[in-house]
Order: sequence, then structure tokens, then C-alpha cells
Amino acid sequence: MDKNRLFWASRRGMLELDIILQAFLENTYDLLKPEEQALYQHLLGGEDQDLFAWLMGREEPEDQGTATIVAIIRASQHAPAS
Repeated sequence: MDKNRLFWASRRGMLELDIILQAFLENTYDLLKPEEQALYQHLLGGEDQDLFAWLMGREEPEDQGTATIVAIIRASQHAPAS
């Protein structure tokens, strides 16, 4: 998926998700391995309620790949901006 499509797919119906996902896409996505980028793209197919619960740490995804990319996104929120 090209970067423009990723930006549109990262725009959700919830402001909190928009902020988290767009910051991740701008600051971290390009640093990921191709398989991690694929996990992010797959994550975007999820429901907003699930994404919000996972990214806020209220729930953990059952799927290991989803759990991996969620952990990467959470960690990127605490990393200093480059």
C-alpha cells in the first residue's frame, strides 16, 4: 500500500486514533521492517473499538502479529521525536 493510501486508512472515526496512528505513520512507519509494515497495514482493517482498546492498553490482541505491531505503536508514543 502506498503512503498516501496509508494516511487515508490511518484516519479513523475517532480523534484519539487519528492522533496515534498518524503520528506513528509520520514518525515510525518508514523505520519498520517490511513484515512489520505489513502488520500495520493488516491492523488498519480492524474495528476502531478494538484498535482503541489495544492502543490504550485496556486489552491485548489475541493474534501474535497484531500484538507485535500494537506493542511497536505503543512504544513509539513514548519515544522522543526525531
